[in-house]
Amino acid sequence: MKKSILGCVLLATAMSAPMFALMSASADAAYPDKPIRIIVGFPPGGPNDLIARLLSNKVGERLHQTLIVENRPGSNAEVAAAFVAKSAPDGYTILFGSSGALTISPNMKTNLPYDATKDFTPLIAVADNPMLLVVAADSPYQTASQVVDAARAKPGGLAYASAGTGSPTHLAGALFGSMGNLNILHVPYKGGGPAMTDLIGGQVQMYFAGIPTALPLIRGGKLRALGITSESRSKVLPDMPALAETPGMKGYEASIWYGFLAPAGTPAPVVKAFNDAVGQVLSDPGVLKQFQTEGSQVMDKRGADFARMMQMEREKWAVVVKKIGIKPAASGD
Repeated sequence: MKKSILGCVLLATAMSAPMFALMSASADAAYPDKPIRIIVGFPPGGPNDLIARLLSNKVGERLHQTLIVENRPGSNAEVAAAFVAKSAPDGYTILFGSSGALTISPNMKTNLPYDATKDFTPLIAVADNPMLLVVAADSPYQTASQVVDAARAKPGGLAYASAGTGSPTHLAGALFGSMGNLNILHVPYKGGGPAMTDLIGGQVQMYFAGIPTALPLIRGGKLRALGITSESRSKVLPDMPALAETPGMKGYEASIWYGFLAPAGTPAPVVKAFNDAVGQVLSDPGVLKQFQTEGSQVMDKRGADFARMMQMEREKWAVVVKKIGIKPAASGD
């Protein structure tokens, strides 16, 4: 009798395993069957937000589902990254991340509320953006060389804004100061939008801005661009000098990448469905034109390629952080 009962249990277990696998596969195949939350770590108006919204609308059309962009600013997008890292790995809560929280903060913070290498499933990197060194339209500075000369003439007399301590805009300014042997004051903000507002208002003298945010303000006569942070001139802005052309700045380069990441453990079929939809959007001529107009270089790095790119970035910024003497601090400092 006992053997018969045991046999029934084993048979039921053997039959249920394929059934559970089938149910899981069916659930993944139905993805997405409800709206997807895209978490952005900065306030509305900055480049992260603008690119996330552009792509989310288009990706939603291909997935036949709504993608809701949700802004959760704070601590250079660390708040957003921590929120996604702790979310269910079902593909319905996705981080639209960038360089700061994932490749710079790990070198600067000792107790991040997430592990940048273990807590995420890299989905797809979508764009790479150099930044522009910008000043207010009424600024006396017409070139990057004039900024360097003014900073040397009055140490500590110039201030540059950033989208937050440890953000790419912070490191771009810190690297500029380090390479030029300049004493310039760093003023962190909670995102690119507020930083830009104070730059225009004259509270700070310069900012390393994302191109998508800066271009409309430059064209609208509110800002003046002095140089681009790519190592050479951009095809989109061929007349804009690279900061590396400035005397004493040879080899200067800083850029921001953007991409989608899900919580670790997100099922492969869900990852593929989402990535395929994003990949289709990235090959859309209209999207390509809009990216190019805004100075963005489209990428399509998925999974392991995206992970390798982030690791290389972490190693690069580790060297920069050490060189400019930024000591790791507790998260939130």
